[in-house]
Amino acid sequence: MPSVRLKNGVRLHYEDYGDPTHPAVILIMGLGAQMTVWPDPFYYGLAQKGLRVIRFDNRDVGLSSHFDQCGNPNLLKIWLTKPFNKGALAPYTLDDMACDVVGLMKALKIKKAHIIGASMGGMIGQIIAGKHKKKVLSLTSIMSSSYNIPLSKQGLKVLFTLAKHQPKSVCKDAFIDYTVKLNQLIGSPNFPQNEQALYQQAKQNVERSLNPNGIKRQLAAIAASQNRKHLLAAIKVPTLVIHGEHDPVIPVKAGYQTAQAIKRSKLKSINGMGHDFPPELMTKLTKWIYKHVQKAQKRHLKKQMAKQNSANHLPFS
Repeated sequence: MPSVRLKNGVRLHYEDYGDPTHPAVILIMGLGAQMTVWPDPFYYGLAQKGLRVIRFDNRDVGLSSHFDQCGNPNLLKIWLTKPFNKGALAPYTLDDMACDVVGLMKALKIKKAHIIGASMGGMIGQIIAGKHKKKVLSLTSIMSSSYNIPLSKQGLKVLFTLAKHQPKSVCKDAFIDYTVKLNQLIGSPNFPQNEQALYQQAKQNVERSLNPNGIKRQLAAIAASQNRKHLLAAIKVPTLVIHGEHDPVIPVKAGYQTAQAIKRSKLKSINGMGHDFPPELMTKLTKWIYKHVQKAQKRHLKKQMAKQNSANHLPFS
């Protein structure tokens, strides 16, 4: 798989699948998750429907640039001092990660794209749609939020449980077991995944890349970033919000709030879905998102044709 070095010095590892002349879709993954977490049936399914689909490793995860020189951030200090220093203590912010995506688009010569983000990736997608409007044709925000750490009591319980099991040293086997435990805790109660399948997925990802401090730096970026409620009001592109009704990490209430804050939005909540991508739901999600992208693409082409017709009928000066 190829990689590209952006003007800001960040190297992003990506996969670009589908006809390059087809509408482009950019997939942005969540906290600590590599691009391989996007399920293949979903990724290739969108391409088979006639889309050019790009997935990539965010900075500090997978095979993209790691910011080890920035060390291990103090999350509590960043959170408590954010009102005064605007997140300056964090190695980078979600805005910086949004600029990575815009840089990737430029490197791949993509002028406009349909943005799909999951969890933290949804937060990044919201920033792109709000601040880089000319680059975005549609937005899909999956199991995400318009504010930064929307923890419920259940979410706090999950975090405390995971903290107890977090490996004390960088040992691949320990992190594989930890990842399995994580996915079981945040997974969909109505669509539980086979433990062996979870183990194989965890093994594949840990062997591909292991960067525990990168996850902490990404979490610091979330903690340091500003509330996006007002930014979402500026989003004008068609937006689809998808959220699991049994999400233990980001409560479904956050999905409703995101949809309410974006004027041109549609919400689809899924009973029994947690904070993951259950294989049983991939056909449904692919269908929903393709329909959303196709409708937005037709809207864009219609506007282009109207502008062209208007230009052709301008009187001679």
